[in-house]
Amino acid sequence: MADVDDYDKLTPEQREAKDKEDRAREAAEQAALPYRWRQELGEVDIYVPVPKGTRGKDLVVNIKKNRLSVGLKGKEPIMEGELCKDIQVDESTWTIEDQATVLVHLEKISRMEWWENVLKHHPKIDVRKINPEPGKLSDLDGETR
Repeated sequence: MADVDDYDKLTPEQREAKDKEDRAREAAEQAALPYRWRQELGEVDIYVPVPKGTRGKDLVVNIKKNRLSVGLKGKEPIMEGELCKDIQVDESTWTIEDQATVLVHLEKISRMEWWENVLKHHPKIDVRKINPEPGKLSDLDGETR
């Protein structure tokens, strides 16, 4: 992989500058998405803002093994597409919080893998830069650590 070889040839100062630039680009790309998301090894939580006062009956949420769609009835979906990895549908849920945010909780099938993105067509994050909570490090297999 040329990027890794190039990165290895950088000085510590160049690496720090590149990492800072990559983090800024990544943050801007993620901020432009119509949702926020966070993950742990076994799960992904997606926060989709909706108009204040939205109720469950106003929503159309479809969670499938490899697809996700969240939107308001009668409107284009807020987010829709193929998931980057398969999920456990029966263990995945959604709720509405404060009548303003749809929280979609997805249980990963592969519990030892970080996701680069939620939907395949959205920008990726660099999973090599993820710093898991210290207490969770023991949950990782050797290669993932």
